[in-house]
Amino acid sequence: MTDHAVDDDSLLTLDNQLCFALYSTQLAMNKLYRRLLNELGLTYPQYLVMLVLWQHNQQLSVSKIGEHLGLDSATLTPLLKRLEAHGLVKRQRSSEDERRVDVSLSAAGEALKGRARGVPKAAICATHCEPQELGRLRDELNDLRKKLDANG
Repeated sequence: MTDHAVDDDSLLTLDNQLCFALYSTQLAMNKLYRRLLNELGLTYPQYLVMLVLWQHNQQLSVSKIGEHLGLDSATLTPLLKRLEAHGLVKRQRSSEDERRVDVSLSAAGEALKGRARGVPKAAICATHCEPQELGRLRDELNDLRKKLDANG
């Protein structure tokens, strides 16, 4: 970061905080997705798991799902149990490694994909932004996350 003559008090102004801009935007996004996903009977974290399973269209281990989402198995396990209780996924111990739990879509989970197709479209419409603008913003945020992750 470059060293500019910056008023120390302006550094502590809420409107100047990148973290608050991200936080308040995430609150607004969560509110939008809560409404959109309610129709599917999913929470946002459950939706993310379903996106991973729909994208890969194959059985994945809990740890592989966690890698995609940046979540550990202790966080994922209760979430996956709820998805299984709703009949959307199947969990089973790996025949190759008893310690590994594999997750796959059930028929109901596969069928839910068709209903979920409207969620991203509705979210894009709610932003009142052009798809290209949202793509650039997504890429910039992904770059920022990678830089922050590099700091440990």
